[in-house]
Amino acid sequence: MKKSLFILAVASLLSGFISCSDKQGITNQDKPALIPAPQEITVKNDFFSLTRRAAITLDSSNPELLKIAHYLNSKTAPATGFEIPVEKHGNIKFELTDDTMLGAEGYHLLVKHGDVIITAHQPAGIFYGVQTLLQMLPPQIKSDRKQEGFDWTIPCADITDKPQFAWRGLMLDVSRHWFTKEEVKKYIDQLAEYKMNVFHWHLTDDQGWRLEIKSLPRLTEVGAWRAPRVGQWWQREKQLPGEEATYGGFYTQDDVKEVLAYAAERYVRVIPEIDVPGHSLAALVAYPELACMKAPETVGVGNKFYGEDENTLCVGKETTFEFMDKVLTEVAALFPDEYVHIGGDECFKGFWHKCPRCQARMKAENLKDENELQSYFIHRMESLLKEKGKKLIGWDEIIEGGLAPDATVMSWRGMEGGIKSAQAGHHVIMTPAEHCYIDLWQGEPSVEPDTYSMCRLKDSYSFNPVPDGVPAEMILGGQGNLWAESVPTFRHAEYMTWPRGWALAEVLWTGPEKANWDQFWPRVEQHFLRADKAQIKYARSMYNAIVTPRYTEDGSLEIALDSEPGNLDIYYTFDNTDPDNFTPKYEAPLRVPKNATWLRVVTYRDNRPIGKVITLTIKELEKRAEDTRRVIGNL
Repeated sequence: MKKSLFILAVASLLSGFISCSDKQGITNQDKPALIPAPQEITVKNDFFSLTRRAAITLDSSNPELLKIAHYLNSKTAPATGFEIPVEKHGNIKFELTDDTMLGAEGYHLLVKHGDVIITAHQPAGIFYGVQTLLQMLPPQIKSDRKQEGFDWTIPCADITDKPQFAWRGLMLDVSRHWFTKEEVKKYIDQLAEYKMNVFHWHLTDDQGWRLEIKSLPRLTEVGAWRAPRVGQWWQREKQLPGEEATYGGFYTQDDVKEVLAYAAERYVRVIPEIDVPGHSLAALVAYPELACMKAPETVGVGNKFYGEDENTLCVGKETTFEFMDKVLTEVAALFPDEYVHIGGDECFKGFWHKCPRCQARMKAENLKDENELQSYFIHRMESLLKEKGKKLIGWDEIIEGGLAPDATVMSWRGMEGGIKSAQAGHHVIMTPAEHCYIDLWQGEPSVEPDTYSMCRLKDSYSFNPVPDGVPAEMILGGQGNLWAESVPTFRHAEYMTWPRGWALAEVLWTGPEKANWDQFWPRVEQHFLRADKAQIKYARSMYNAIVTPRYTEDGSLEIALDSEPGNLDIYYTFDNTDPDNFTPKYEAPLRVPKNATWLRVVTYRDNRPIGKVITLTIKELEKRAEDTRRVIGNL
């Protein structure tokens, strides 16, 4: 996790518009609630009915098209109660064309009264056309049981669509908390439904090594297990002497192959991350000889480590590189994608500074400091991966001390590292924390699960992966990152991912220049209905009031209230009672009445409460206002 991160969270505003081609003057309410929004759509006043008489026509000699037909059935049959067979003359047609204008992932979807035609240059485009088709069906299609007496109608439409960016991903950290193989597959399935095509699998860290390496069995025999703990991540008591390490798990290589096959059927690339040379405490516990001084005896449970326990591989020992060669040999053989992510972030170099072997390495290689020592390590990792036919990705810290020649940079500490790398001729994946860290608060912290900074839905939706002055061709795309320190269950992983994942999916597919917040959030509400039917957990945080205190020029505390959707009423009290639509309605910034101790606020729509009641002490509001004043004063 990026523990050094500090973000002043403010709601980011969008400029641009998602403009579906409105050739017939169709209003937003008339359009299907599609996420991501297609590049061009025309809706007509008719519909196609999906019935038992439906059939799919495709080139049966193409196994990928047959798999897509099977996938479509897997998504419709539970709710409809019938399978859609593949026949010679069906009314749902998958057609591949020689036309390259749609690229590898684009598609044309034509829904008429009598038939549905999906055309694409590559099977991936057919798959994404199917995703759009599924979203055009009623939300009940997401149910896992038959829906009786339901008409499965799809509005007639003409859609031409393709992605803005090639890299559209989500990262799941399975090291801090363990997620099963089936949960990982479910996560991949969910992101694929929104036309995301990269699953970044954070497999190793201080709190768990999750990937079987057959030549190094102790990595999972020892490194995959820690003492059970709950509570705040950074305050956890270390494993006690004699305490059994019972929490954890790992993926066998057969498990990984199963996940990879599952992802491939959904046109999702799987990028493994082996986080080194820092974040390696679990590896050091398994193989203590890789440490500079003294390896920890137990896998981390969540407590702080910097300057206390070693969590960094010794770069002065050649055995470290022999270890990494074994790891990367098996990783490269197992994962088919061209990229392997090696981390490179938050490497604590204090033990390197004390280590005689690391200092000797620096002297022998003429390295001026420990940053260059890390660069030396990254260069050697790149060489190892090249030998195995792979390319290296690392977090933006790999820039420090000199970037490896062909490395791809994943920029998380803002965009500066990505900008520098792109300008130097390196490919970049943008994932700045203020837009893309979906482990952060997504609304008022007092009513959200514990974490440490803010990234609202609107912040994610305002993401633009291509900064001014950067060659667009060097930016592969972007992704959301779900670090799992404060994510103990898969249900909570869903809560943290959606709807922010939908926002990122739209920005990366449709393009930030077409983004329109006022058109996006009503579609989010429609997808809440779909998630309900699918029993997918999501956050409704966008409905909660945004409370922004500040000090005025005369030193008075002033409180502004707002909400992300534009049509909510906000009610408040200072008199220690709960607010409702009979208490004062917010109209303008508030001054705190004399002797008030609490502010309570709630949002309503159509005279019904829609957000949570937020209760804040005046002292807390004063503290927040002072923190804001202090930061602004330092700008």
